Amino acid sequence: MSISDRLTDVRARVAAAARSAGRDPASVLLVAISKTFPLDLVREAHEAGQRDFGENRVQEALDKIDASPDLPVRWHLVGHLQSNKARRAAQAFATIQSIDTPELLRKVDVAAAEAGSAPELLIQVDLAGEATKFGVAPSEVPALFDAASSLRAARLVGVMTLPPYPKTPEDSRPWFRQLRMLRDTWLAAGVPAALLREVSMGMSGDFEVAVQEGATMVRVGTAIFGRRVPVSTP
Repeated sequence: MSISDRLTDVRARVAAAARSAGRDPASVLLVAISKTFPLDLVREAHEAGQRDFGENRVQEALDKIDASPDLPVRWHLVGHLQSNKARRAAQAFATIQSIDTPELLRKVDVAAAEAGSAPELLIQVDLAGEATKFGVAPSEVPALFDAASSLRAARLVGVMTLPPYPKTPEDSRPWFRQLRMLRDTWLAAGVPAALLREVSMGMSGDFEVAVQEGATMVRVGTAIFGRRVPVSTP
């Protein structure tokens, strides 16, 4: 199956999941996760109409961006961002989905102001407390909302989460529902709606459940590009 065919299938599944929840399919943004895949496949997906692509590592993304100045796409950073790479990330990415401290939020904003960029930022919320994953505990998220009030260039627009790896799509539903309910709670507490416009959750194995639970962004890689082949080292 070609990338174009896979994209058509994923888009149809997103649309069906949205309709099953009484939502407009257009309210869900598909981010194609192109990490470890070559730029040729990104170009192929772009030719099939895909415009948003996600990368886990800053350097890998920068290599692709530098090699494709002719490619009008929006790049998302979905992996952990080290503070020493905040400057480069603020310049390169349209969206950074892995903000997890007020300090990182401010560093990205300063870098964006200096670069004349305006990246959109999402707070990575750690719901399960897994030691292998990054993110901020729900109780600490309000501190990032407070820090966002002083942003000059970057814009905080929402939240994202990475739940425990599911054995079945339904395993992810409680985590997705929890993030959506937290978002609703923060809104009810007076957090400006502009800071919580986006809810990024769901990957290849569970994106339909995520859409049913309120995702406005889904991050899909293998269902579009195929299975990743581990990089061998000498």
